[in-house]
Amino acid sequence: MSTTEKASPTARDKASQGERIADWMDGRLALYKWGKLTRKVFPEHWSFMFGEIALYSFIILLITGVWLTLFFKPDMTETIYHGPYAPLQGVRMSDAYASTVKISFEVRGGLFIRQLHHWSALTMVAALSAHTLRHFFTGSFRKPREMNWLIGYVTLILAILEGFVGYSLPDDLLSGTGLRIAEGVTLAIPVVGTYLQMYLFGGEYPGTDIVSRFYSIHILLIPGVLVALVTVHLILVFYHKHTQFRGAGRSEKNVVGQPLVPVYTAKAGGFFFMVFGVLAAMAAIAQINPVWTYGPYRPDQISQGSQPDWYMGFLEGALRAMPPWEISAAGHTVNLGVIVPAVILPTIMLLLMGAWPFIEAWVTGDRREHHLLDRPREQPARTAFGCAFIALYLVLFFGGANDVLAEFFHLSVNQITYVVRAGIFVVPVLTYIVTKRICLGLQLRDRDKLLHGRETGRIRRLPHGEFVEVHERLDRDSEYTLLSREPQQALPAPPAERGGVPNPDLRRQLLRHRLQRWLYGDQIAKPTPQQMHQALNHHTTPANGTPVEARDAEAELH
Repeated sequence: MSTTEKASPTARDKASQGERIADWMDGRLALYKWGKLTRKVFPEHWSFMFGEIALYSFIILLITGVWLTLFFKPDMTETIYHGPYAPLQGVRMSDAYASTVKISFEVRGGLFIRQLHHWSALTMVAALSAHTLRHFFTGSFRKPREMNWLIGYVTLILAILEGFVGYSLPDDLLSGTGLRIAEGVTLAIPVVGTYLQMYLFGGEYPGTDIVSRFYSIHILLIPGVLVALVTVHLILVFYHKHTQFRGAGRSEKNVVGQPLVPVYTAKAGGFFFMVFGVLAAMAAIAQINPVWTYGPYRPDQISQGSQPDWYMGFLEGALRAMPPWEISAAGHTVNLGVIVPAVILPTIMLLLMGAWPFIEAWVTGDRREHHLLDRPREQPARTAFGCAFIALYLVLFFGGANDVLAEFFHLSVNQITYVVRAGIFVVPVLTYIVTKRICLGLQLRDRDKLLHGRETGRIRRLPHGEFVEVHERLDRDSEYTLLSREPQQALPAPPAERGGVPNPDLRRQLLRHRLQRWLYGDQIAKPTPQQMHQALNHHTTPANGTPVEARDAEAELH
């Protein structure tokens, strides 16, 4: 007699409780249709982590920001401090400053959350800046990602603005000094500056409404816009698929990497906790923005050596480097010493950065879709221009710390200011020249590796006594990467006449031709198939040490 019993048909056909729940959810959320998204492929490269760090820092900012709103009081009503911090006993201050001090000393974990919030803000802006530079230097802003470049560009600007607004909320002496500078820059705008200042501050500076207005902007307006922009940015990343560096098996039509689930999800989750842990450690051991040492803001006081957060340092340096020039026009005094460094210069820098994809597309005439990235050395002019832009920023950044540098190095503030003024014009030019020469040198090095192989470090003595270093052929992946670079050259100069008729677009075409020569000029050509054929004949295969046959070399090249 068998001990095996068969289940009844009704018992066998009945779905389990888990299946019924899954079917119920799928009928309302279409979860099964999202299955193909779990197979979305993500390429692997260390530079892609900048965007992830920015996203994770933003998440931490939202979490800590919600916690801080429970204790912060955005009010400029004056009060007398009677808290546990003895140096401020009996000092008159605003409710905003008093609540910040209370969070730091009386709320359990308050100082840690404040510092975690601040460090996360600095890290987010830094990661966004590095992420933007990565896109610029690798050319990932090209079609079809121009709109995503603009979204990231606006996100970076809003993140900087959000940091400045949040930095001003405690109403301490340091943040109040930054607000005073912002008020002066607003007043310097011709014609409408006075009206903008009255509208922003609600009256004469400092007024009584600026903290409450900034608070609404800081916790509601800008975060909401940032969440929307980040969401659209990620949707476009999924839609356009990820860019990737050239290599074996990679083309404009595929992506080589790891699927979203479970590999990338596990890695991203672990990386999020790593970022969270590092920021938490920084918040625990590295003090930042100790507002209790600055004291409450008073318009008649200022701190020596006061410095803004790093992302606003270039604006401070530009203001300090600019001479106090003024002109009078139509009965109005135009303060060039403020409007040029604080309005005109940042506007030009931001517009140039935002419009670069469209400028390069017009210059090159390239309308193709690009999903493979450039190595920075392959675009010497673009890379050199980006490095010159960074050099200008750094010169202005250090110019904003001229008093700190003078005190630390025992130098004259005036001497440092003169050096900064000269460096604004000299350092970017030198950086451009040096960077371009480095890129061209690296291109020559790549060409040499293709033709002569890589250095092995092994020395061989020839029969006649000469010592030479042994070179080996590059591996196939490296050869493919170097040989797959697209040749780029400027178009011929436009004709002055067409059929005996003057060219009506000659000036525009000449400008485009000159920009093409600047962008594509001095490129190092790749080895021709004939040159590679001769080079491969000098190498030996690792299997038996016999020369590679010419027909095999030609087959590999093709």
